Amino acid sequence: MVQDWIDVTIQSGIDAGELLGALSDPFVQGAWQDGPTIHLYWPSNRWSADHVAALRAVLQQFGEADAEVLVQSMPDQDWNRQWAQSVRPIRIGRRIVIRPSWEPAVLQPHDIEIVLDPKQAFGTGHHATTRMLLEWLEDLVHGGESVLDVGSGSGILAMVALRLGAASALGVECDPVAVDCARDYAKENGFNQELELVCGTLSDLAGRIDPDLVLANLDRQTLLLLRDELTVYVSHGARLLLSGILLDQEQEILEAFSTAGALFSQRREQDGWVALELLRAEPCEGVGA
Repeated sequence: MVQDWIDVTIQSGIDAGELLGALSDPFVQGAWQDGPTIHLYWPSNRWSADHVAALRAVLQQFGEADAEVLVQSMPDQDWNRQWAQSVRPIRIGRRIVIRPSWEPAVLQPHDIEIVLDPKQAFGTGHHATTRMLLEWLEDLVHGGESVLDVGSGSGILAMVALRLGAASALGVECDPVAVDCARDYAKENGFNQELELVCGTLSDLAGRIDPDLVLANLDRQTLLLLRDELTVYVSHGARLLLSGILLDQEQEILEAFSTAGALFSQRREQDGWVALELLRAEPCEGVGA
């Protein structure tokens, strides 16, 4: 189904990443910046005047209350053209290279490469919430792991995990457009049965997989709603990585998950966003002996 978009153009000196972080809007689907011009994109069916009010309030927080804001509709084909102009190859961590198909990248020995062309499934590695998890995967994937990616979007996290040596990856995503795009990406990058991409919810997977590593790059509200389902995997010994958390949301998330038995292990922070590693609570030695 063709999806029209709302392109909000802002003339401001604010960094686009900082603006996105302060806005904390789960429906904004992309952003790019060209000097003082920032573009934010919403699906037209998720847009309302309330978004303008929220954006104005955030601009005021940054001392940019008088910033020029232009709202216009954008047909689907123009959306893809805009993204084609804005996406460039990026290197993340020590070994990960992500690039669009039209931009070659020079690879070093041991680099891994994922080719992603801009579509309506986001997660190209440009946003801090995705970058932190990609960098963490370099340290955690040693070979042979089973990975579950919750809210998989473009499938980038699952694909990188496999390139790093995971044996299998399952991505679950409730947006059918994103799943179709992710399946195209998987095919274009040469993945086969080791990567499964499912359209559905986490509850649809109950009992299907016993992962070593669970990834959830989601917004605060969704993380809290899925807390009990996610911590079931932790109780079975999985390592849980959460992202999509703003600094002022971190304590709330930690308290909620610790109450359910998933305890803090370590954290990462970039551009006002936090990623957390949670593990199963282990009994103290000698207890009950």
